[in-house]
Amino acid sequence: MDWLTDNKIPLGRWIKIFVDFLNDNAAGLFNLISDVLGFLIEGFIGLLQWFPPLLLVALISALAYALHRSWKLSVMIVAALMLIINLGYWEQTIETLALVLFSTLVCIIVGVPTGIAAAHRPWLYTGLRPVLDLMQTIPTFVYLIPTLILFGLGVVPGLISTVIFAIPAPIRLTHLGISSVPRELVEAGKYFGATRPQLLVKVELPHALPTIMAGVTQCIMLSLSMVVIAALVGADGLGKPVVRALNTVNIAKGFEAGLAIVFVAILLDRICKQPKPRPKKGEEK
Repeated sequence: MDWLTDNKIPLGRWIKIFVDFLNDNAAGLFNLISDVLGFLIEGFIGLLQWFPPLLLVALISALAYALHRSWKLSVMIVAALMLIINLGYWEQTIETLALVLFSTLVCIIVGVPTGIAAAHRPWLYTGLRPVLDLMQTIPTFVYLIPTLILFGLGVVPGLISTVIFAIPAPIRLTHLGISSVPRELVEAGKYFGATRPQLLVKVELPHALPTIMAGVTQCIMLSLSMVVIAALVGADGLGKPVVRALNTVNIAKGFEAGLAIVFVAILLDRICKQPKPRPKKGEEK
């Protein structure tokens, strides 16, 4: 087997050469992207922090009630957020919430149309599948290194890495939802003269919406799982106190920050679940 190990294919060196080439010849572009994304995220964080904490808690609780008509959910959200304020992690929670929402928005904007296109073009999904498998299985630290080199320290490399890690979920589940639309429904829409955009908006998307929303919820959970890793490259949020607690072996601080991450995960999961259809007037409960 010596001949096989002695003739190693220099894949790592090729990747390094490619990253160095991008860094040397497109540094201005990556700096522009970093500045724009950093400005947008910092602006969003500033907007959320502009609200008094109790007012923002009330608004989030009211949003949850408006979507789900559940006072129990609203009470749970208020209790969880008040505990986070009491523990002293409100600012870090806002920073984490902004990062997760922003990365989820990017994943939806890119992932849902890609999933729709892949569902309508099987050859496209065949080409995407190995790429999505690679994005989901490769260790996050591997692509954290080139993003750190290209975009520098801060929230932007954390955002880019989070998007890379989380975007396969909405692509796959959107593809699954659109592909699962019964052919009879599509044929009925064509029979009534619906165009392809009309079929998509009035037939395919409504039928696939529960599956697409499951992809969005999974994307949020995957984004939250990157909070601590993003803190290693300078991203603010609840990941920083977790990393500091790990470095100082501070059990109390690590548990409190981890509990705040759990509360944010539960809050976003419950709010983003597709609301149950409300019974019409005259229907029996």
